[in-house]
Amino acid sequence: MAIRQLSETLINQIAAGEVIERPASAAKELIENALDAGATRIEIATAGGGKALLRVSDNGSGMDAADLELALRRHCTSKISETLEDIRTLGFRGEALPSIGSVARLSIASRKRDSTGGHEIAVTGGKIAHMRPAAANPGTIVEVRDLFFATPARLKFLKTEKAEAGAITEIVKRMAIAFPAVRFVLSGSDRTTLEFPATGDDHLARMAQVLGKEFRDNAIALDAVREEISLTGFAGVPTFNRGNSAHQYAFVNGRPVQDKLILSAIRGAYAETIPSGRYPVAVLSITLDPALVDVNVHPAKSDVRFRDPGLVRGLIVGAIREALARDGSRAATTGASDMLRSFRPGFQPNSQRPQGGWSAETSPSRPFQPTTGFGERPQASFDGLSMPTARAEPQFSPPSAPEPNARYPLGAARAQIHANYIVAQTEDGLVIVDQHAAHERLVFEAMRKALHSKRLASQVLLIPEIIDIPEEDCDRLMQHAAELSELGLAIERFGPGAIAVRETPAMLGEVDAHGLIRQLADEIAEWDTASGLSAKLEYVAATMACHGSVRSGRRLRPEEMNALLREMEVTPGSGQCNHGRPTYIELKLSDIERLFGRS
Repeated sequence: MAIRQLSETLINQIAAGEVIERPASAAKELIENALDAGATRIEIATAGGGKALLRVSDNGSGMDAADLELALRRHCTSKISETLEDIRTLGFRGEALPSIGSVARLSIASRKRDSTGGHEIAVTGGKIAHMRPAAANPGTIVEVRDLFFATPARLKFLKTEKAEAGAITEIVKRMAIAFPAVRFVLSGSDRTTLEFPATGDDHLARMAQVLGKEFRDNAIALDAVREEISLTGFAGVPTFNRGNSAHQYAFVNGRPVQDKLILSAIRGAYAETIPSGRYPVAVLSITLDPALVDVNVHPAKSDVRFRDPGLVRGLIVGAIREALARDGSRAATTGASDMLRSFRPGFQPNSQRPQGGWSAETSPSRPFQPTTGFGERPQASFDGLSMPTARAEPQFSPPSAPEPNARYPLGAARAQIHANYIVAQTEDGLVIVDQHAAHERLVFEAMRKALHSKRLASQVLLIPEIIDIPEEDCDRLMQHAAELSELGLAIERFGPGAIAVRETPAMLGEVDAHGLIRQLADEIAEWDTASGLSAKLEYVAATMACHGSVRSGRRLRPEEMNALLREMEVTPGSGQCNHGRPTYIELKLSDIERLFGRS
């Protein structure tokens, strides 16, 4: 078959298939163009989920007749010079407008700020009409109608109008968070109007507009630098979580991205603090030299590739964990709201109440695998770590000072109810503490500290296990051999394509060495880190902490309760247990007064 040159229209339609996947993709490209033009007000209107109509209006710098004509040609752009190593704009490919014009009915009206008149040009299925003068305000209006009418096959793969409209809404939210100084308005016949007024330099105010006002009260500021990369933003406290990852936003040099490396780092930073199936709320902004990141990986520019992914991941995990250790022990404010709602007449909980009333055995705060008592079996695998073990009395010492007053953050213990919940009085309200969940967290943090303070105890295998894996995986594992040895896993090279495992961590008991080595090799290949073994050890520590803490149903003396509160105040992450449940709920005096109709 002879080779031939494709037509310009077909080339544009192929490009459209890569750049414009759905109406939301077109909206993203047009909003990026408006932001790059310096717009401070952007209005988006849709109909039919963006398939029938998508209009983006801005007050940016605008274009003259010559710019309009070039804008509809492929590979014409004002956003890059002769290199791709210093890209500082959102859009840069120069394919969006001609790609949209090849599969839709496109019209552009624009006027420069210093011009007395504007111009308009239209494209229908790749055919460009003659330019004509037009009355227009300074800025640009891009209108896209009947998207994919020229490629009907693509229409079959689009979702419902509601789903496509929701995708456009998500794009606008991401852009709004990234640019708080810009006013965004999203309207149309297929939606209710959504408006984000400009907040200037107050990024947290814009995040509250998008994520809800509760985020402001439950967010912890992030500000960290590692080498030439800086990280700013906000991370929610662990107990302020959601049912999916849609509330995690990441930006690289101001560009919204959905990068799996960043999402994985967020998940790793919140390990052991959030229940399974729940996701933290976070907004991260990464700033670095454009030469250190490749934004040209995907035509839609949603993915990026870092030159040093391990450095970026370490920065994110370290910054979030440091913030949680500093300020993450407080409980989410939503806990008080949920509690107040439960007092309202006619309230029905989501889960069914246990038959026969409340008991420690049926409480949702009970240990996952309760035992019959304390100290019935020794925790031998931790003998060499000098870590807390289960025993009949609490593992905190009663204070020698007089009874504390309510000026402490968690106040002074006043009562214990149902032998499980501590009620403490603070200066402006009260705190209810789940004694088992709280002490479980204290024991776990003590174990975690011991895990990282010295080399873990290991058990020597009588016969070393030889594991055959690809040579490149052997090389990667041996680069991390010293790190793995500190965690109790001793490995050696055994020929060109094999690893010999001589010691395994004692606290893991019987280990599937083959599965562990292969999992570590896969992790190192993808992330250049061997954190999987450390995560396994911390999981074991969390399980043991659950069995080594004060049980539900154990009555405590006042000095023991107050000692527990003081320990919680200085322990990182004490606002939630190892399974992600809150350890305490705080009620302000104003909340209590509302219950009694006093305010």
